[in-house]
Amino acid sequence: MNSRLSSVIASTALVFLLACTSAWSQAPEAPLSALLNYLSEVSDDATRLDILRGVKAGLSGRRNVPMPKEWPALEQSLAKSPKQEVRLLAQNLGLTFGSQFALNALRDTLKNPKAETAVRRSALEGLVSIKDSELPALLRPLLQEGTLRAEAIRALALFTDPTTPEALLAVYGTLNLAERRDTLNTLASRLTYARPLIAAVSSGRVPKNHLTAELVRQIRSLKDNALNQELQKAWGLARETSADKRQEIDRYRKIYAAGGSTPGDASRGRKVFARVCQQCHTLFDTGGKVGPDLTGSNRADLEYILSNIVDPNAVIPNDYRSSTVETKDDRVLTGILQRQDDKSLTIVTANEVVVLPKGEVRSQQLSELSMMPEGLLNGLTDTEVRDLIYYLSRPGQVP
Repeated sequence: MNSRLSSVIASTALVFLLACTSAWSQAPEAPLSALLNYLSEVSDDATRLDILRGVKAGLSGRRNVPMPKEWPALEQSLAKSPKQEVRLLAQNLGLTFGSQFALNALRDTLKNPKAETAVRRSALEGLVSIKDSELPALLRPLLQEGTLRAEAIRALALFTDPTTPEALLAVYGTLNLAERRDTLNTLASRLTYARPLIAAVSSGRVPKNHLTAELVRQIRSLKDNALNQELQKAWGLARETSADKRQEIDRYRKIYAAGGSTPGDASRGRKVFARVCQQCHTLFDTGGKVGPDLTGSNRADLEYILSNIVDPNAVIPNDYRSSTVETKDDRVLTGILQRQDDKSLTIVTANEVVVLPKGEVRSQQLSELSMMPEGLLNGLTDTEVRDLIYYLSRPGQVP
């Protein structure tokens, strides 16, 4: 392809992206049609990929976009490309345009256990992006597979499906730590899912100490009095006053001091950190990005550690105030509102980044609470408390 045509394509792609992001409601059809016409004329896969990626980026966060007249024929052509990424991008764009051809192809790919994991993962991402109504039935068999199990667990949170809670609870005992976290977050995201979860905690099917304070807050945000009463019985959380917070800090200070000159074991403490803190916080280049990076904080000060763990709502930077978003299909998400415009919003929860079209949002509320949950130490033994605090106070990483 000559340089002049490449320049035209690049300019047209830029016009399209600007149309999508700042003037979508006016007339995106012209730049989109121009890009698709160019796409049908070129055979260079690198150029095809550039255009497909640009169109996909421009349509990010949007569903049910009217199908351009150029797409059906182009879709059939791109499906024959020898380059896998071209085929996958074309299929995902086809979903955005409501293509039944693309929908059937991606469903077949996801169901095929002999397909490459990366290809099946891409198919799953595409089907998730349009909330395919048949996806719950396709996801349940994946709970028995190791390769896509985590993605399947997270995707099930998108749907109100009566079979989901039991399907997740049936495999709960076989899951690794990360998969258990995803399962608990999925079950805590909807009232109809949270009820079986609390029943499982009450019966011992799910260990009580697997239900973290953060998950308890998420369940309470579902605002069901009967469920909250069952939660209180199963987990024992009570909201405390400022005076109680001081008493609690004093209690944990005494627990730590009881360990003597070497209060805890740092390596054991690292395991506790991985279980209760690492999903949101980074320490020594390992961990999540929802909360602040703890590596450079004043961790050598015991009072600093205890105050921030026991009373996280005393001082809250705006960047870490949580928001609660309720969707029109009754899903509730709690997290950090990362960005929003008139078309979509992005919320970072403890286990994923979710982009929601504004049309699917029923309400959103900025909380006066930090994303850091209260009661973080309640489910730990005294030994685990000492080990965690001792690990947090170390100047460097331990085995």
